[in-house]
Amino acid sequence: MTDSAALATTAYQAMLTLVGQTEPRIAEAIKAELHDQRHSLKLIASENYASLTTLLGLGTWLSDKYAEGTIGHRFYAGCQNIDTVESVAAEHARELFGAEYAYAQPHSGIDANLVAYWAILSHLVERPALEKYHAKTVNDLDQADWDELRYALGNQRLMGMSLDAGGHLTHGFRHNISGKMFDQRSYGTDPVTGLLDYDALRKQAKEFKPAILVGGYSAYPRRINFAIMREIADEVGAVLMVDMAHFAGLVAGKVFTGDENPVPFAQIVTTTTHKSLRGPRGGMVLATKEFADDVDRGCPMVLGGPLGNMMAGKAVALAEARQPSFQDYAQQIADNAKALAEGLLKRGATLVTGGTDNHIVLLDVASSFGLTGRQAEGALIDSGVVTNRNSIPRDPNGAWYTSGIRLGTPALTSRGFTTSDMDVVAGLIADALAATKPVMTSAGAPGKAKYTIADGVAERTQAAADELLGNHPLYPGLEL
Repeated sequence: MTDSAALATTAYQAMLTLVGQTEPRIAEAIKAELHDQRHSLKLIASENYASLTTLLGLGTWLSDKYAEGTIGHRFYAGCQNIDTVESVAAEHARELFGAEYAYAQPHSGIDANLVAYWAILSHLVERPALEKYHAKTVNDLDQADWDELRYALGNQRLMGMSLDAGGHLTHGFRHNISGKMFDQRSYGTDPVTGLLDYDALRKQAKEFKPAILVGGYSAYPRRINFAIMREIADEVGAVLMVDMAHFAGLVAGKVFTGDENPVPFAQIVTTTTHKSLRGPRGGMVLATKEFADDVDRGCPMVLGGPLGNMMAGKAVALAEARQPSFQDYAQQIADNAKALAEGLLKRGATLVTGGTDNHIVLLDVASSFGLTGRQAEGALIDSGVVTNRNSIPRDPNGAWYTSGIRLGTPALTSRGFTTSDMDVVAGLIADALAATKPVMTSAGAPGKAKYTIADGVAERTQAAADELLGNHPLYPGLEL
């Protein structure tokens, strides 16, 4: 055991002993979670494994400090150490992504998007059409002024990728706050290829004229040309905002460069700090200097007090991502995704867009295996493979049952999986799903939720997964 592994074992054993003395059920749940993660093929595209160093940074007394405000301008006294932590996290983010400004306070990706939206809307107040409000104080505004101002701020137009095409809930989904605070329209993908059609997107933007054009995705297995997205935004007078939560690690690791890197083209870029970036669960906003002051008002505009311990974890993870080895890791994520896609295709599976060139593989289980996404997700977890059901374009089964499952390679790549391993994983997935059948309803039609797996298949798949996972241990040397 290395010195660092021995230290980690000592630290985590001590932590669990202390937690167990107060609430043993929590200590047991923590140990059970590590066991479950060690013994399952984690293919959820939005999950990863943070380093032990990053995780230790989260469990500190920085959690105990209130620090509303910004660096050097807090609403509480005694925040000098939080200032240091936030400054270091922002410094690493700027250097890693080549951004003019970085804001490390958001607690999640959704929070980061809300900060970005309201920062853009606040920035729009400076437009000449609203100059009559500049000379007035809050007390001077009458009810008619407030009604007009709220309309101007909260009823702007937004265009983002539709949920079934691969967009995120916060890109304007009607049941999300983003779909309620904006006059919203969604853009989709080509009905034949499943790819973004930039000409159609440009035409739609010119007709709708959004104030904000959102790029980025949650379940789109291809890269985006952000130079074209910025051209479209400029043509219609929109601010280009990019949500790179899923592929931030591929940007940080220099897999996405040139026109595929959103940072040089978007005025505001949001991200999470986990997923492919391999840090703690949290959010972050990058922006040009033009929008820096507006984003800096995230607390108290949208956020509550920043979490000092979470920003410490972010700073550690961002420092790790600046190491040369992270670029090798990011490239392996993309290589592994391509190998997984090819392994599924050669076994007769149908993939949305026919493959991948990022970290996501979107498997159409309805066409491939006659299953809903919910059935496929359940059968796979029974077999030791953790995925999540996901809509596909124009999904006949809707957003709950779905017709697809989303697969991602960041987590298994963190464990050291290679392209040859991913071909084996593809075989396990295909075999388990081929052995799964929907349970028929009383009317004699295939059901959408229940399923059966042929005898012994789930057990054989789990055993094969365990053998593969044993070759790539999670947190080697850490024994609890």
